[in-house]
Amino acid sequence: MKAMVLAAGVGSRLRPLTDSKPKALVEIGGVPLLEIVIRRLIRAGVDAVIVNVHHLPDQIEDFLKNRKNFGICIELSREHTLLETGGGLKNAAPFFDDGAPFFLYNADILTDFDLAALYRAHLRQSPLATLAVRRRDTSRYFLFDQDGILRGWESVPEARVEWTANPVPDAERLAFDGVHVMSPKIFPKMTETGTFSLTPVYLRLARQGEIPRAFRTDGSYWQTIGDHQRLEQAQRHVEETGLPL
Repeated sequence: MKAMVLAAGVGSRLRPLTDSKPKALVEIGGVPLLEIVIRRLIRAGVDAVIVNVHHLPDQIEDFLKNRKNFGICIELSREHTLLETGGGLKNAAPFFDDGAPFFLYNADILTDFDLAALYRAHLRQSPLATLAVRRRDTSRYFLFDQDGILRGWESVPEARVEWTANPVPDAERLAFDGVHVMSPKIFPKMTETGTFSLTPVYLRLARQGEIPRAFRTDGSYWQTIGDHQRLEQAQRHVEETGLPL
């Protein structure tokens, strides 16, 4: 089983910490975020990982070498220009050559939901992508119908809703966890090039009849390590409950 960890971000809101180290190597409970993510993926059955890098990439390379790649196959996808989620994934497409579904995991997410259950849910329904989502307040939402099928997207700051077809009056507004399971069949359908996000890709493919689906993670812990306040919140949580390894 394979996975990609998105670790190319600069982490500007975590400066000055990220002036001298990549965001993915910021520590929670004394353990770098990247290590937490990789260990969680290994526990879910992953044995091969590709990590995209951009800001201070040699530090991530040295970190992985010092950890002997955690005993699995780990490759780096170097981005001289930040490619965002969609562009970064497309750039790493040759890694996913076994025809099997794979994880895509943001390195700056601390969560304890069951990754293996997410993978099993994807296998049962075999969509192009299964998105880990939950009810929480955020500025942008995916909109799903009662069957868990993606029907739209909402930007609260812009007061904008984008539907994949006709509006769904009872659509549920769910926040994305930053973790997907995807089929490699998505790659030939990704006609976008250069730097681009996955969100418009999902919306475009949904309009064309593909069915991205929701996997609910309500009740589990989740925190993005996006700024110093959230980092401190995550540190307190780990002090109280331990690391989700």
